[in-house]
This record gives sequence, structure tokens and C-alpha cells, in this order.
Amino acid sequence: MKNFPSQVRAARGLLNLTQQGLAEISQVSLRTIVQLEQGDKEPSRSIAQTLKLSLEAAGVEFIPENGDGGVGVRLKKTSSAE
Repeated sequence: MKNFPSQVRAARGLLNLTQQGLAEISQVSLRTIVQLEQGDKEPSRSIAQTLKLSLEAAGVEFIPENGDGGVGVRLKKTSSAE
């Protein structure tokens, strides 16, 4: 989870979502999100999962580290029907 705070910040940026907006859609406190993004606090597994699922539902995809590169986030591909 070392890179999780930067993934959360990047995901918010892609979605043009404030910390307050993330708090509202995830039901995680604003204080917890601020502390997580600043690296002041390691999130519990349940908080990390809640944030990840909320951001994925909002339209981002978390990219795991692999042989070609490090972790990241990207916007989900939308179907041509949307």
C-alpha cells in the first residue's frame, strides 16, 4: 500500500474530484482522506478498500505493478454506446 496515497490523489485528479467529494461518495471522513494523502496515516484495509471501490465506481481503474511498470490509475475505457 506504499503507493496507495499517490494513486488516490491521481484518481481524484482524473475525476476532477475534491477531497471533500471523495469523502462524500465514499463515506470516509475528510480528515482520514487528508491524512492518508499526506502520508500521515496508513489506512486500514477496510478504508483502503472502500476508497478504491468508490473511485472505481466513479470511473477509474487501479493499475497494479507489473514487469512493464509501476502502479498507477487510469480512466476506465467506456463503451462506444455511452
